[in-house]
Amino acid sequence: MKVIGIVGGTGAGKTTALEELSALNVELLDCDAVYHELLESSQELKEGIEGRFGPVFHENGLDRRKLGQMVFHDPEALRDLNRIAFSVLVPELRRRIEAAREQGRRGVGIDGAVLLESEVVQDCDALVAVVAPVEERVRRVMAREGISEQYARARIAAQRSDEWIRERCGYVLENNGAQETFRAAAKDLFEKLLCEN
Repeated sequence: MKVIGIVGGTGAGKTTALEELSALNVELLDCDAVYHELLESSQELKEGIEGRFGPVFHENGLDRRKLGQMVFHDPEALRDLNRIAFSVLVPELRRRIEAAREQGRRGVGIDGAVLLESEVVQDCDALVAVVAPVEERVRRVMAREGISEQYARARIAAQRSDEWIRERCGYVLENNGAQETFRAAAKDLFEKLLCEN
């Protein structure tokens, strides 16, 4: 079974690539979705976050705004939050990878903005960067989320650059043309990766 990590910034086309991967009998793990599940279910994660940041949970769950204000302008606090999150997230992702292996799945695709900064990167047989021109990404994010150009540009600027991502991935999917062309390229690459020994 192959484990394929998919990395790319907002608006680059990761969702489209993941749709092609999903069609190939591959289990998809969205790191953000798993993390949000764990915020609801893991006492260890809640205690770790509150031990470092104080009371940031209320009856409806995590007060993301309050926690965000503490970490997004403080690199050390953000590192601490990531360390706490990874301590619970990484074992859960590994458990799900093993479950997919036991179910006889052809592979696992892992989607995560911080995948390259976590230990799960060591579990990947291949890392695929999904990249697109900034102007195209800005246009897509504005259309998808109904936000201003200024906000879309700020969101993109706050993420890792395509160059940083490319340097750390063995494969690159360029999303700078027609969607059909990109989908075909993604499908071809994933088929090749899943068939390699």
